[in-house]
Amino acid sequence: MKPVVFVLNGPNLNLLGLREPAVYGTATLSDVETRARTVGAGLGLEIDFRQTNHEGVLIDWIQEARTKAQGIVLNAGGYSHTSVAIQDALRGADVPVIEVHLSNIHAREAYRHHSFVSAAAAGVIVGLGIDGYDFALQALARRIAPREPEILSV
Repeated sequence: MKPVVFVLNGPNLNLLGLREPAVYGTATLSDVETRARTVGAGLGLEIDFRQTNHEGVLIDWIQEARTKAQGIVLNAGGYSHTSVAIQDALRGADVPVIEVHLSNIHAREAYRHHSFVSAAAAGVIVGLGIDGYDFALQALARRIAPREPEILSV
């Protein structure tokens, strides 16, 4: 059975490709999902891909991951900068979390420079567009099922 990774997306990510393409790119959330499933399959992961505009739903999914997933890739969108409740849920999930932001939040408005999610994440990927999801899945795959070191024969 493949390890399950929840790829969770927060508010306004359903508008990818339409909303501020100069900042977030032209790929749609459907494009991101297709690519995550392809990359996940190549890494031996089952991808459970979701998006919501509602903080409570996102928290419910994070809590669900505790028993149904081995890791979380999370793009919490604007909730990253505002939600202690999401941080608390992540701390209680007891699975590794990789935070993803499409844009470089450190090169944007000052209020975006702090992320409550980061304090509960194993790693953070910012500013690499949808490639960030690929890197997050690769990092989780290594954390979930580390490869055995190769033994060189002499």
